[in-house]
Amino acid sequence: MKTHTRRMLVLVMMLTLAACQQPAPVTAAPEDTGGSAKGDFGPPVGEPIEAILTAPPLVPPATGRKQPAKVVVNLEVREIEKEISEGVTYTFWTFGGTVPGSFIRIRQGDTVEFHLNNHPDSKMPHNIDLHAVTGPGGGAASSFTAPGHSSQFTFKALNAGLYVYHCATAPVGMHVANGMYGLILVEPPEGLPAVDKEYYVMQGDFYTVGKYREKGLQPFDMQKAIEENATYVLFNGSEGALLGDNALPAKVGETVRLYVGNGGPNLSSSFHVIGEIFDKVWFEGGTRYQENVQTTMVPAGGSAIVEFRAEVPGTSVIVDHALFRAFNKGALGMLKFEGPEDKTIYSGKEIDSVYLGDKAASAAPVAAAAQAAATGALTLEQQVKSGEALFAGTCSTCHQSNGAGLPNVFPPLAKSDYLNADKDRAIAIILNGLSGPVTVNGASYNSVMPPMSQLNDDEIANILTYTYNSWDNAGGQISAADVARVRAATPRPEGAAH
Repeated sequence: MKTHTRRMLVLVMMLTLAACQQPAPVTAAPEDTGGSAKGDFGPPVGEPIEAILTAPPLVPPATGRKQPAKVVVNLEVREIEKEISEGVTYTFWTFGGTVPGSFIRIRQGDTVEFHLNNHPDSKMPHNIDLHAVTGPGGGAASSFTAPGHSSQFTFKALNAGLYVYHCATAPVGMHVANGMYGLILVEPPEGLPAVDKEYYVMQGDFYTVGKYREKGLQPFDMQKAIEENATYVLFNGSEGALLGDNALPAKVGETVRLYVGNGGPNLSSSFHVIGEIFDKVWFEGGTRYQENVQTTMVPAGGSAIVEFRAEVPGTSVIVDHALFRAFNKGALGMLKFEGPEDKTIYSGKEIDSVYLGDKAASAAPVAAAAQAAATGALTLEQQVKSGEALFAGTCSTCHQSNGAGLPNVFPPLAKSDYLNADKDRAIAIILNGLSGPVTVNGASYNSVMPPMSQLNDDEIANILTYTYNSWDNAGGQISAADVARVRAATPRPEGAAH
């Protein structure tokens, strides 16, 4: 009996050991789309090609090549003062004179001879780190370039994808925060599928000494940048870059591809197009795509390719879906689709004013008033026109475009005894908000108005001047100095308003 038991134990042990030594089940390897190990297609074929570089939002044409080439890229660094918002200028450091920098398009396997030229008028040395480069610093170690000088280095594009490039001269964050970034597309050998429209959109966060929309030339604020407290979050370097006449056009039925980047230097982007669903998203700029995506994350120093078909006419709004960035820091753009309606897909009623704020109307009156104020020549008429444009986005949703308000919810501004009784009180309400019951024209209202802390002194002055000169109100003129006086005299807890 004991012998039988021992034999059984030995048999069990042998079977157990045999089971442990069985090979693991074979699983299919993921499809190999090639990488750096398969991205070297040999030496360049044919004569060198001068790369076509385009300013945003334009994209160079597809390479259309089946063999690797030697591609020569000439990119110039320029330090230029440009408008970041209406009446607000900033000294941008740029690749190619634009923010983001010039779009570069090459093919996997190409040998790129890169020339970085720093304009003689520049005050700073610069270099370039291309995330598409395999080599020390992505090229930064070979491209440190003083003003009035040029640098050259060569690399082979081993990996297909959409890559960020940026300056990497110390302090790196400051150079990037001043606009020194762009995108380089390395096409796969077979190229990308053809689409009807391609556009270049890149987000960045900016840090100015003055607050949002404070007029004049605004210097860079290093402390705000360190604290990641962005004054502006923008597409393509300015508030109006993709709005109004600069909206990206397409026709119903066309397929649109956006090459999306995020220069940072600090903030990730929750990239979203209101009223569209991305049919495909090549996430992180790589070679695989996800389908039917609503919002895609684009990290600082990262990218994505999004593709969709325009189904119905109208305006679709591009936002960073971290929404205070969109409506209070400038992260807004527009796609305008033209063509026949299809009410089986969407019944209608465009509502741009809700999403776009004061960008729904023409920005020209706002800019004209800002320029006139800077020269001391601001007229009542200019204030009223500027205030009307600002009111349309900032105030009309609650108080209505005719100033009538909403019964039992928001008090009227038209023929308002409460408004006309005390102009300083009106200024203070916009600055600090108002909660609790008020009586207007004999009716009681009990609601909440948040502080409009995103508005500057001149914007508040212009909105109120428009309001006082509309809807049978008392008339008169509110100045930016009036607003500044009330602002200075109003105690507020730290962090409330500005």
